[in-house]
Amino acid sequence: MSLEIRRAAPDDADAIAGWNIAMAWETEQKRLDPDTIGRGVRAVFDEPRRGFYLVAEWEGVAVGCLLVTYEWSDWRCGDFWWVQSVYVAPEARRHGVFRGMYAHVKAMAEGAGAVGLRLYVELENARAQATYAGLGMERCHYYMYEAPLGG
Repeated sequence: MSLEIRRAAPDDADAIAGWNIAMAWETEQKRLDPDTIGRGVRAVFDEPRRGFYLVAEWEGVAVGCLLVTYEWSDWRCGDFWWVQSVYVAPEARRHGVFRGMYAHVKAMAEGAGAVGLRLYVELENARAQATYAGLGMERCHYYMYEAPLGG
């Protein structure tokens, strides 16, 4: 298997938006607005402070992505790197694609001096939870809350 992980470029935006739409439906049965997700993906490329995407290419074909964003921790005086918007196309699943992307991001984060990696997962997504635990990640003792605002 030939797996290459690369930093995404703006011309990947349409594929990334499509993968996000697929992921939201598969994991939460949520329909994302194509215009909104398209603008949201492009906003990451417009403002690098927001984060960056990685794209996985399996046998030369783009088959998945993930987004990295940053969270400053004053307690640890460093950045956590959040892994978000993870998607691997069905035909490429169970072939180590996510494992490859995760290893790549972890090496990048260590090289940048990040204090840790974080991600969130749906409570019912046991397969993803097992994958993350298998990579050495530990379940945190925090609940996540949100307060949607306008827009």
